[in-house]
Amino acid sequence: MTSSQPIPTTDTSAPGKRGGGKGIALLVIASCQLMVVLDVTIVNIALPHIQNALHFSTTGLAWVVSAYTLTFGGLLLLGGRTGDIVGRRRVFMCGVLLFAIASLLGGLSQNSGQLLAARAIQGVGGAIASPTALALITTTFTEGLERNRAFGVFAAVSAGGGAIGLLAGGVLVEWLNWRWVLFVNV
Repeated sequence: MTSSQPIPTTDTSAPGKRGGGKGIALLVIASCQLMVVLDVTIVNIALPHIQNALHFSTTGLAWVVSAYTLTFGGLLLLGGRTGDIVGRRRVFMCGVLLFAIASLLGGLSQNSGQLLAARAIQGVGGAIASPTALALITTTFTEGLERNRAFGVFAAVSAGGGAIGLLAGGVLVEWLNWRWVLFVNV
């Protein structure tokens, strides 16, 4: 080698492209978290319309929210542990897919039993996806500023999801139909 030849490096990434995959990963993880958090408040807005369309009793209507929150809260630890054992990315994708399929089935429900079953399955999907999304942040982003920013985005999406759900639920029910509060997750 002569002194005029450049020294080869192992970095083949283009300038400015560093971390592009991590940005996409954060977008997917944050979108999942938004979907899971948004679901509670967006459905609350549609409850009167759901009651009329599917002939829920007043006490039975509470189960539209409870079927989701009980399965979600009850299975969070199991969802996180499954991700540790089976693989976080695989379990995350399965949880998101299960959540989306259950949302579709809930939107297509023709009676109260179908909707309650779909909401319970949504809770299972959310309980699988949410803790693995958080674990993916810790394993994808390097410790320090990068991980702190990713956690900040995750927390902001979690906090803002409730407010967005209220607004989006009102718009969807007013302009379209109550079913769209579930179809929006698909």
